[in-house]
Amino acid sequence: MSPDRDSDVSARPRGVFGPRDRRDSTSTPEQRLLDHRGPGDWVHTDPWRVLRIHSEFIEGFGALAELPRAVSIFGSARVGETSDTYRDTRRLAGKFVDAGYAVITGGGPGVMEAGNRGAVDADGLSVGLGIELPHEQGMNRWVETGLNFRYFFTRKTMFVKYSQAFVCMPGGFGTLDELSEALTLVQTGKITRFPIVLVGSAFWDGLVRWLRDTLVAEGMIDAADVDLIHVTDSLDDAVRFVVEAHQELDGDVQAVDGPTGPAGEVGPQ
Repeated sequence: MSPDRDSDVSARPRGVFGPRDRRDSTSTPEQRLLDHRGPGDWVHTDPWRVLRIHSEFIEGFGALAELPRAVSIFGSARVGETSDTYRDTRRLAGKFVDAGYAVITGGGPGVMEAGNRGAVDADGLSVGLGIELPHEQGMNRWVETGLNFRYFFTRKTMFVKYSQAFVCMPGGFGTLDELSEALTLVQTGKITRFPIVLVGSAFWDGLVRWLRDTLVAEGMIDAADVDLIHVTDSLDDAVRFVVEAHQELDGDVQAVDGPTGPAGEVGPQ
């Protein structure tokens, strides 16, 4: 290789570069950006989706950053207002508000509506994290702070980041999805001291027995993993379990970090 060629190679910028865009050498990037003419297919490309995903995270973090301690309530969208599950969920949400919690739901009908409604009944903070679905449900009218998401994974992040407990009423695939997500995160240590409560022992008994008799028996999970779930028929017990778990966690934090003042500053010793 000649010296001249060597110097040309060494002077090249390093990195990954594509061919220069020669579509229109007479226009500037600004002109091409502002020109509204042409096909709109670009809004459906993966880079554009990344920007939408980014915006959902920013919007969610911004809207929920000041949320107080909260519990998420999950359950079927298909239960009616006259069902026992709806009435129990409404009462349970009110009890959590009385214990000092905001209530977060998926923002839809059924159990979600009952949770938001119960929070409003008790003058608490009612939050709904909705999702765009082919069969559009819309946000129920009891949601005070509402966000709609296009992507399930951004919505899931908001549930986990801004909830301090999950409570599952009887529900279907969506409820099971949120339950398994929380169990996986706790089991793998991604989140700690995250109370998970299943309300309705008759409804959940088959699942719990399957966990013990099949998953534990075949070595798929440890026996202690089943203890990550607290099953109860008592609404008061559900609230007590969550409150005591957080009191224990707060005590551990105090023991490690010492007393804290406002905004997490260290207070007098």
